[in-house]
Amino acid sequence: MSILGNSIKTIRKSKKLTQKDLAKLTGFKQNTISNHENGKRNLSEKDIHIYASALSVSPQDLFDSSKTKTSSFDHPESIKKLNTMLNKENHSKWINYGNELLKEQNQKTEEDLYEYQVYEKLSAGTGSSYFNDGNFDTVYFDKKLDHDFASWIYGDSMEPRFLNGEVALIKDTGFDYDGAIYAVEWDGQTYIKKVERKENGLRLISLNPKYIDKFAPYDENPRIIGKIVGSFQPISI
Repeated sequence: MSILGNSIKTIRKSKKLTQKDLAKLTGFKQNTISNHENGKRNLSEKDIHIYASALSVSPQDLFDSSKTKTSSFDHPESIKKLNTMLNKENHSKWINYGNELLKEQNQKTEEDLYEYQVYEKLSAGTGSSYFNDGNFDTVYFDKKLDHDFASWIYGDSMEPRFLNGEVALIKDTGFDYDGAIYAVEWDGQTYIKKVERKENGLRLISLNPKYIDKFAPYDENPRIIGKIVGSFQPISI
């Protein structure tokens, strides 16, 4: 866990905020916040300012809270006093020991979960080359599910079966049979839809009745990326 990630997590908890609460305040996805807090994803200068504003602290507080100010949030007075009495060498040892304990604690948590790499966006190609830039979020779930790659689900067009913010698991099968749920690339966009193959193209069907069907003509080269074999809501750690 990075110093900044630890600071964000410490201050967030001191303010009784969940990752979901902080996601609403920052505009980041909950799983992006999880990756920031656990050091799985680097923070830019802009990210630091967004977190500082959302948590009502200064950017410097995000650096200081893991060193000398952490105790002021949720530690007892005796720890605050010890923090100021230690000399520089022993204070450094204390901080390092605490970070090691925290790392060990997080490792024990993650040992009970399975790691998934979830890509932000799909684009044209085959297999993993559908992904635009290779950037992904690392998320966790308590079951190991067979898949070739995973992507975020956006929107509510496939509710109630597939929910906004869930992870879609995809097998690189090509077209299997009519009526299955596929990830389809067409006209520069990617869709998760129920697919029926017609004489002149693919019928893309939403499960949510408020959305009308789409039709992707074969002459516009729609491509089946793979079949959706499952989905899940990531577990926050």
